[in-house]
Amino acid sequence: MLNGLHDIRLPADAPGGLVAELLAVIGIALAAALLIGLALRVISRPNHAETSTSPANRFAALRDLPAAERQIALLHLLKSEHPEAFRRLAHRLYAPGGLPDLATLETEAGRHD
Repeated sequence: MLNGLHDIRLPADAPGGLVAELLAVIGIALAAALLIGLALRVISRPNHAETSTSPANRFAALRDLPAAERQIALLHLLKSEHPEAFRRLAHRLYAPGGLPDLATLETEAGRHD
């Protein structure tokens, strides 16, 4: 009866021995890390229900921003709401002087509202 209560271990001279036990521990640790990572991803996922304002309201809220910040905000708005319009403007964004002027961005954003 007491022999049945002892921990089950392979004999030291069994094939694999210490290496097999180390690989098993590493596998269990990786599986635990994967589960913890998935749980943290689910917990830390942002709630997209809060951003349910319409593009027209978002466009109107940008009117009070300074010109440089408004250009960037309009680009973000176009990218999220009207990707085809953003694609037309994006090919030259990273070229020197490639940022579209404020009037062009307002026209594109206003056209799709």
